[in-house]
Amino acid sequence: MAHPLWHGNWAERLRISSGLVLFTYALFHFLNLGIALLSPEWMNVFQHNLQTIVRSSLGSAILYGSLLIHAALAFQMIATRRNLRLPRITLFQIALGIFIPFQLAGHLIFTRYAHTFHGVQDEYGYFLLLIWGSSTIWWQSLLLLVVWVHGCIGLHFWLRLTETWQRLMPWLIGIAVFVPISALAGLLAEGRRMNELAYGDGYLREMQEDYNWPSPQTIQGLVEIYDYARFLIFMLLVLSLSYYGINKMLRSRRSVKITYADGPQVTAERGMTLLEISQANDVPHTALCGGKGRCTTCRVVLEQGASAVPPPSAAEARTLAAIKAPPNVRLACQVRPDTPLTAHRVFRPDRDKPRAHASQGEERQLAILFLDIRGFTKRSAGMLPYDVVFLLNRFFDAIVPEILAQGGTVDKYMGDGLLALFETRDAKSSASAALGAIQKISVALARFNTILQAEGEPPVKIGMGLHLGHVVLGEIGSAHKAPRTIIGDTVNIASRLEAKTKELDVEALISAEVFFAAGIAEISGELEQFRLRGVEAPVAALQLSLAADLRKHLLETSQI
Repeated sequence: MAHPLWHGNWAERLRISSGLVLFTYALFHFLNLGIALLSPEWMNVFQHNLQTIVRSSLGSAILYGSLLIHAALAFQMIATRRNLRLPRITLFQIALGIFIPFQLAGHLIFTRYAHTFHGVQDEYGYFLLLIWGSSTIWWQSLLLLVVWVHGCIGLHFWLRLTETWQRLMPWLIGIAVFVPISALAGLLAEGRRMNELAYGDGYLREMQEDYNWPSPQTIQGLVEIYDYARFLIFMLLVLSLSYYGINKMLRSRRSVKITYADGPQVTAERGMTLLEISQANDVPHTALCGGKGRCTTCRVVLEQGASAVPPPSAAEARTLAAIKAPPNVRLACQVRPDTPLTAHRVFRPDRDKPRAHASQGEERQLAILFLDIRGFTKRSAGMLPYDVVFLLNRFFDAIVPEILAQGGTVDKYMGDGLLALFETRDAKSSASAALGAIQKISVALARFNTILQAEGEPPVKIGMGLHLGHVVLGEIGSAHKAPRTIIGDTVNIASRLEAKTKELDVEALISAEVFFAAGIAEISGELEQFRLRGVEAPVAALQLSLAADLRKHLLETSQI
């Protein structure tokens, strides 16, 4: 199955692929400008190497093919949309995209076209000398910013669902700010240098000869071509909007009734997707990928009318297969109802408090720790309620810092026990952190018991179960009070291992998966197979009378 980032139809994949090519070229182009701050010679060498690639037959085909494809898909998207009700950020990105071709056409005509058909040496110096002192320099500077912002928004929309993107976001924001600032600073520095050489030092004629400067007649011809290009772009935009308007008028003659479970009933144009119908009628509808068919957060259960809906496309079928969706579950961004439907939104944003991204769930591979005090019910039977609370708080004050010190968090307290998870960058670091925590908890407990015995109190005994596997993290509960928690078989196994420690009278049971994930291949103790209630397959685990002795069971090179 295709990677989730490449879900969607062929047009969506072409749009992403062509956008990535253009963004990559823009990145190197802007970095090239920024190098002028360090050395004009370095800038020229970088430009020469970059042009060697993009002006080869293959490079030109990829770059200009991507440009044409991306522009054509943009016009096609405008023309075939069912409505123009979009999130503000999406409308902003579209507006930037409309601005780009009008200014980019002039840039291409006076550089690549002039080089190819008139032999102009279109180095940065030539173009800066050509536009310096006119309003064009400001329009080209604005073009640089618009291209960069447009590309960054598109890249963010594409990658924002990935864990890596979220983790690197602070660094990427810094890069996103640095690149255009350095490019504009390089453009300013090089433009001033070239202008000073040409007019201050009197080298204008020599520089024009070096660049094979176009004659006034040639420049006039290039201007006329630019005017034609802008007119063509304008007409394409007008045709796209006209096509959209005519289609909307024709579609308005046909309508379909949509009933939302626990929501309104609306009448909408046929041919719109169910997500577009929701957006057009202000019906809250989650769609994290922006309605591109790459996620499943817009999915609906078709309670009535499902049989009249056309079967899913190959792209939608792949996405639904990834979540093992039943036949009556469809993606709202892909379904175009022609007959009345009753739909239940699986992820419905609350009217008063929209749920966060975590409410949709996130799958991770993490180490999970269950901990419980042994015999606490019997111990607390003769204690005053205040004393019970006081003892529990002292106990947690003693051991929880050891969990936090290893990068773990306490997901919830359960009376005389707790559930902790180690949400680190990957499974290996999660396992290592959990092993370190479980050993230090045992050491901290011994110190705490020493204090209790000095006060004439009996020591506290605990049981711990540690397991690693796939879990789903999400906000579970009512929309107004939905704490972030975890679910999955991994949680159940860790809980059963903790319960098994009571039967074995040991302090900890650690599953083999934790050691394997931590990269510990050999253990001096024997891994035993345990049958756990509610778990189908036996679970291999190491039992420890004292978790503080964990290091003795591992190789000396193991780091915990």
